[in-house]
Amino acid sequence: MKDTFYAYIQKLQDTITSELEKIDGKSLFREDYWSRPEGGGGRSRIIENGAIFEKGGVNISAVHGELPQSMQNYFGVKDADFFACGLSLVIHPKSPMIPTVHANWRYFEMYDKKGNIVDQWFGGGQDLTPYYLFDEDAIHFHSVCKKACDVHDPLFYASYKKKCDTYFWNAHRNEARGVGGLFFDYCRTSEKMSMQDWYAFVTEVGNSFLEAYVPIVIKRRGMNYNQEQRDWQEIRRGRYVEFNLVHDKGTLFGLRTNGRIESILMSLPPHVQWRYDHHPKAGSEEERLVKILQKPKEWV
Repeated sequence: MKDTFYAYIQKLQDTITSELEKIDGKSLFREDYWSRPEGGGGRSRIIENGAIFEKGGVNISAVHGELPQSMQNYFGVKDADFFACGLSLVIHPKSPMIPTVHANWRYFEMYDKKGNIVDQWFGGGQDLTPYYLFDEDAIHFHSVCKKACDVHDPLFYASYKKKCDTYFWNAHRNEARGVGGLFFDYCRTSEKMSMQDWYAFVTEVGNSFLEAYVPIVIKRRGMNYNQEQRDWQEIRRGRYVEFNLVHDKGTLFGLRTNGRIESILMSLPPHVQWRYDHHPKAGSEEERLVKILQKPKEWV
């Protein structure tokens, strides 16, 4: 399974970066290979200063070795080894009219000292973070997510949409990071789902990503915006940074397992503002966004 899934994310990385380069039309992804001293490594692809995309990364990694003590404590195990691979992406467009998007799809195995698999699971998801909210964009994104889920189980979308709203929640701000999407983790073998079934589901979601995001980029890329709207985008990006550094488990896992710092922190936008006690004007589009983020809604 680990070989099959790693081959899949390698191909998916090629597909996504190729399509995003075509849409940007100016910048290309810079590719870096890196290795982890304890075992494994990855292939990072970063785009910067494009016509559409100000900064973005589409990274894959496969790391293995002894599970660090902090992670053994977290999982409640002793003397365990692990393998983890996944694709993680974050795209920050230049225009505040185009939302930031995040996605990742990952697979994890844990072993005893004889090399036997003692646990294995899939995780992942995709979510949208707009700065100016166009309802039809959120509806489109969620509709594609639901369609991918419904192929495998009609109950998946509602469950994983709710988990996404719960997970991408900036508790210290009492608001969501964005308008959500899907989030699933610890997808293990059960009476209903084998690991092969989970593989089929996760790859279905991965294959849906471009359909979910690209039409929104194309629809919004020609819209005009002013400096005040750009400032708002950078203020909201500050909340994005806060979530990733304070709450995000993927970031913390990378830091605790001696992952490559540049690849882990590629999710951070290049231009951000933190203004003291900032509040949007009453009745504004900015205020409307914040109110929805404080109470996530059903989009489909």
